[in-house]
Amino acid sequence: MRDYAKMLKEHSLKATFQRMTILSALDTMGHANIEEIYETVLKTHPTISLATVYKNILTMVQEGVVVEVPISGEKSKYELKREEHLHLICKKCGSVSDMPMRESIKEETEKIARSSSFKPFRRQINIYGICKNCRDI
Repeated sequence: MRDYAKMLKEHSLKATFQRMTILSALDTMGHANIEEIYETVLKTHPTISLATVYKNILTMVQEGVVVEVPISGEKSKYELKREEHLHLICKKCGSVSDMPMRESIKEETEKIARSSSFKPFRRQINIYGICKNCRDI
């Protein structure tokens, strides 16, 4: 289990029970939109409002604790920040799977950025398709 209080403090955020609960839910879920996070948090803390979840997620994204995963044609999903990786997004069921980002991909994106005099600070690569489970149906 991760130390959510430490994660928050490292990003200059107070370790409130709302944030700790949200991070725990998100850690368990992997990738989830705000409504899914809210539904999970509501099971253990029925007094937390959707507005509280929304506000705290946005604050934690801004401070770099949580990462927004924008998904074409869908609501954004969120995940705990960790090493850069690829997202495989199924357009049929909406699942998001993580894959490690190879060093060669990092190097190639750096070359592309440098050739345009662009200084990247974060990469997010989403690959859209149909997952194995949906193909096998």
